[in-house]
Amino acid sequence: MCIIIDMSQRIQIVVSSEERAAFRAQAKREGRSLSEWLREAGRSRLEATSQPGLGTVRALQRFWSASDEREDKREPDWDHHLRVIRRSQVEGLPDTAPTPK
Repeated sequence: MCIIIDMSQRIQIVVSSEERAAFRAQAKREGRSLSEWLREAGRSRLEATSQPGLGTVRALQRFWSASDEREDKREPDWDHHLRVIRRSQVEGLPDTAPTPK
């Protein structure tokens, strides 16, 4: 016996006529239904605004790849960082000067 449970639910959203036409036209250009296009747009928005979870190997790979892309592949000047930390501990003021190159 095979039991299939359909978890699909319908929702209504209010959009202007212009938005509806633009959404429908874009979906058509992409070869998708309007519903499929809206679902994907919603998923993309969630992904773009959510905090990254690191609970899976794939999530960790994405995190480290994004981190590697942000860096310029130079090792930080750790002596400079230590001097800034020590000076801040003594003076109680943050040092916001960038690391010398």
